[in-house]
Amino acid sequence: MVQAALRIGGGSAFFIDSAMAVPQLLGAGVDVIILDYLAEGAMGLLGRMKQADPASGFPSDFLDVHIGPFLPQIAAQGIKVISNAGGVNPEALAEALRAKVAALGLALKISCVDGDDLMHRLPDFAETRDMFTGAPFPQSGVTSANAYLGGFPIAEALARGADIVITGRGVDSALALGPLIHHFGWGPGDFAQLAGGTLAGHLVECGPQVTGGTFTDWRDVEGWENIGAPIAECHADGTCLITKPEGTGGLVSVGTVAEQMLYEVGDPQAYFVPDVTCDFSTVTLEQTGAHRVLVKGATGYPPTPTLKACATWDDGWRGIAYQPIIGKDAPAKAAKQAEALFERGRLMLRGRNLAEWRRTECVTIGGGEEVVSKLVVEHDDVLAVQMFAREQFAAISAMAPGTSVSFGVQVQPCMSLICFLVPKQEVRARIDGAVFAMPDVVGFDPAMLVRPPAPAAVPGGEARILEDLAFARSGEKGETINIGVIARKPEHLPALRAALTETMIKAWLPDLGDFRVTVYDLPGCHALNLVLEGALPGGLNASQRLDPAAKSIAQRMMRFPVG
Repeated sequence: MVQAALRIGGGSAFFIDSAMAVPQLLGAGVDVIILDYLAEGAMGLLGRMKQADPASGFPSDFLDVHIGPFLPQIAAQGIKVISNAGGVNPEALAEALRAKVAALGLALKISCVDGDDLMHRLPDFAETRDMFTGAPFPQSGVTSANAYLGGFPIAEALARGADIVITGRGVDSALALGPLIHHFGWGPGDFAQLAGGTLAGHLVECGPQVTGGTFTDWRDVEGWENIGAPIAECHADGTCLITKPEGTGGLVSVGTVAEQMLYEVGDPQAYFVPDVTCDFSTVTLEQTGAHRVLVKGATGYPPTPTLKACATWDDGWRGIAYQPIIGKDAPAKAAKQAEALFERGRLMLRGRNLAEWRRTECVTIGGGEEVVSKLVVEHDDVLAVQMFAREQFAAISAMAPGTSVSFGVQVQPCMSLICFLVPKQEVRARIDGAVFAMPDVVGFDPAMLVRPPAPAAVPGGEARILEDLAFARSGEKGETINIGVIARKPEHLPALRAALTETMIKAWLPDLGDFRVTVYDLPGCHALNLVLEGALPGGLNASQRLDPAAKSIAQRMMRFPVG
C-alpha cells in the first residue's frame, strides 16, 4: 500500500518570528506544523529567565501568538504540532498548554519530550574544552547547558497519541524528522530516508528563507508583505517537494531551495544529527511547476556515538550605543568622537579604581554627510558599562558639531558559548517524564565518505562577477562562517571553483582577520560550500560587528571577479 505524502509546514523560524505563517498553514490544510524557536543565544536568554523565575524559561509566543489563538482550528483539522518552544523548561510550557486546552474544552493530548538539560551535570564537564576553539569550560555563570536530541523521541510521543509535542533543545530538523519517522515507519537503519527527512526539516525550519526570503535575486520576489510559509510534501522514500500556500507571496525555485539547503552548513557530506549522518553532495533539485521544487538524492550514513551539546554563560557586561553624526566630514567627526568617548570612559574607570575596558569597538554605519557610530565596550563590572552608557548623551553638547541624540543605548550581559560532545548513552531522553530508550545504532566512519572531484577548470572565458554566475547565501555557526555558492547554470561551476580559492577569498574579505577556508563540492546541485573557520571571533553572541549573524558576507561577495 502506497502511503500518502505527509505535508509539513514551517510556522516559525526563531524566537519572535512573524504571526502570519500559522494562519497560512491552517488555510493550506497541512498535516503537521513545526515551530523552531531555539538558537544558542535564545538558550542563554531563556536560562537567565528561568534563574530569575523557575516557572519561566520558554518563549511566550507559542501560547500567546503562534499556536494558542488557533487551538480550536488545530483540533478541528486534526493537525499535529511539533515545537521546541519548551526551551529550558518544556514541562512548564506543556502544563500551561494543557491548562489552556482544558479551559477551551478541547480534546488535544499534549506530550513533553525532555532529558536534554545538562545543568545538573556541570561538574562532569570541568575539564571539557570547546570542540572548535579549545576554550575551557566556564567555571561559573552558566545559564544553560543542553544536549541536542533527535527525531525518535518525537516519533514515539506521536505513536502514543500526542497531538502536540513540546520539546526542549533538539536538532531543528528533528521537528520534521520525528513526524516522518512516525508516519512512514522508518527505522534507525533507514539512513537514506532519515537523511532525506532531515533535509526536508532543514529546508522548512527557517521559514520563508526557502520561499524567497533573503534570496540573491530579490528583485524577482514579489509579495514580501505576505510571503508564503514553507511546506514540504514528504514521501516514504525520503524525497520531498518544497512549495508554499496558494495565493501567498514569495518564490520557490531551485535557487531559493539550494540557498537554504546550504545555509549554516559546514561539511555538506558530514552533516551530523543524532539519528543519521547526512551527505547533501548527491542531492538534486528540479523545478516541477510554479513554486514547486523536487528534492531528492540525499545520502545517509550511520550516526556518531555522540551528541552535540552547548552551554551558555554570562561573561561580564557589554554597553552599546548608536550616535548619529550629520554634516560635512561626518565620518572623521565620528571617529574622533568615538575615541574621545572611549577615553572619557577610561578616565572615569581610573577615578573609580576600576580595570581597563576588556574590549572597545566603533563601527561607522553609512557614509558621506550622514553616519551613525555604533559604539561598544565590554567590562567585568556592570557599573563601568552603566557609566559609559550615561556619558553617550554628553556628546551632543561637548563634542562634534552635527551630533544628534544617541539611541539604542543598552547595558546587557555578555553571553558566551561553548560547544562539546557527550556520549549518547549518558543522555536520557524522556517522554512525559518516562525514560525513552533512544536507538543505539551508530557506526559513522569518515572513510565512508567519497569526496567528489572538483570540476575541471576551463581556461579563458569572459571576466564576470559572482552575481552573474551564481546564487549565494551566508550564515554562521560558532566562529565559522559559511557561504553557499550555487551555479546558475552547470557550465558556470568550473569557473566558480577555479576563482574561489582561499587566497582570493581572504584577499576579498581582509577585515575578517585570519581565517581558514575549505571549499566543498556538491555536484548534485552544481554548488560549492565555502567554510571560513575562525572568521567570526566570539560567534553570534560575543561578536561586536555590525552583522554578527554573518548574513552580509555573501552579499559582499557578489562583485567577486570570476573568469
